[in-house]
Amino acid sequence: MSLPKAELHLHIEGTLEPELAFELATRNGLTLPYADTDELREAYRFEDLQSFLNLYYELMAVLRTERDFEDLANEYLERAAAQGVRHAEIFFDPQAHTSRGLELGTVVEGLWRALGDSESKHGVSTRLILCFLRDESAESALATLEAAKPYLDRITGVGLDSAEVGHPPAKFREVYEAAATLGLRRVAHAGEEGPPEYITEALDVLGVERVDHGLRCVEDPVLVERLVRERVPLTLCPLSNVRLRTVETLADHPLPAMLDAGLMCTVNSDDPAYFGGYAGDNFDAVRGTLGLSEERLRELARNSFLASFLEDDEELRARYLAEVEAYEFR
Repeated sequence: MSLPKAELHLHIEGTLEPELAFELATRNGLTLPYADTDELREAYRFEDLQSFLNLYYELMAVLRTERDFEDLANEYLERAAAQGVRHAEIFFDPQAHTSRGLELGTVVEGLWRALGDSESKHGVSTRLILCFLRDESAESALATLEAAKPYLDRITGVGLDSAEVGHPPAKFREVYEAAATLGLRRVAHAGEEGPPEYITEALDVLGVERVDHGLRCVEDPVLVERLVRERVPLTLCPLSNVRLRTVETLADHPLPAMLDAGLMCTVNSDDPAYFGGYAGDNFDAVRGTLGLSEERLRELARNSFLASFLEDDEELRARYLAEVEAYEFR
């Protein structure tokens, strides 16, 4: 669906398609433990978040150079633009790369080679969000933020991702306080596999401005009431939820009820190479399976721009919102 939209929950490492994985492996003299792209795609069957993360981190080994990260980002931006994405706030996981010997600058500079001219080349404005791995230590997160200081002119905010259960947001209070002092925007994954309490903790302890996923807020009516009252955006990822068994089938997804409750929901792709669809595919899926009306779809698109970190360019935000209102559904 080419409805103009912003993508606010997208892990750039999660856009590594099998074809590019094999291409980069060849370029870097590596051998993947899969015979071909078909066999690799067969491995994209997950029981839960951890089974996905195991493959996700394994395949990152093919990303070695600035050119690799540039190619990865350009492939995503090209696909996203074709599906109506006009603005993308892109997550990256520096610890997953520095832990295997890469310099942080290799990652940031490589991504920026694509993001820096994305608006002119792809028609997509971008922001870059540095994510801390929550299954690593708080000390490692602080060290990562310190290492990122030379690149803060290219980094808009910080996030928190990876294995959620057993790693509550409060573990990262100090690094989020430091990020706020540096003027960085703050988001965090919460309420995907973790309990609703993690969402509350992300808001109250980390001071997040958006909640990534936030699906399990529906289990706590008081929390839902708060999220509605405070207009806290939720960056939902429907196809991801199905692939990781957070919901059994897409028909079971609570998105319609969440919208009816007044929650500020957005629809995103998360790790599209692994979960079977990019942003437009997710919109198609919720339209077809959940029967969302054109006005509901327009609301989701409108929310995505309202929730974007575009305060430095309100004219651009207004232009995107006008595109949403002018869009004609087919």
